[in-house]
Amino acid sequence: MDPVRTGMELFQVHAEVHRKVTFLPNGIHAVTISAEPHTVALLQAHVTQMYQRLAEDQPFPYPASRSVPVMFAHPTLYQRKLDYLKDGVAVTETSSDPEMIQVIHAHAREITRFVKEGMPAMMRGMMSS
Repeated sequence: MDPVRTGMELFQVHAEVHRKVTFLPNGIHAVTISAEPHTVALLQAHVTQMYQRLAEDQPFPYPASRSVPVMFAHPTLYQRKLDYLKDGVAVTETSSDPEMIQVIHAHAREITRFVKEGMPAMMRGMMSS
């Protein structure tokens, strides 16, 4: 599966997802979980796929986000740590670059909107690009 497909599936089950973001001076720590095993598998697959594409410099069009293209353009400006939880994922993203820290924070807010609102948040992201 690719991250676009897993992301679209996650939009469909967004109500099953719970997310808590801690904003750090140099980035974020986010815990994203679900009580549904299929949704947990989607969360884990999606983040793994995105980080793999970042590591392999394989960007893809993602019109719903302003932050993702910047993150793909500058993957060495920030550090990513993924921990698998029994019910989801914990992600820590940090940087020493002030502009990248702002991008990391913006991305965290985007994902939180996606989790809360589902497709309408994605469509708004596409319209404001």
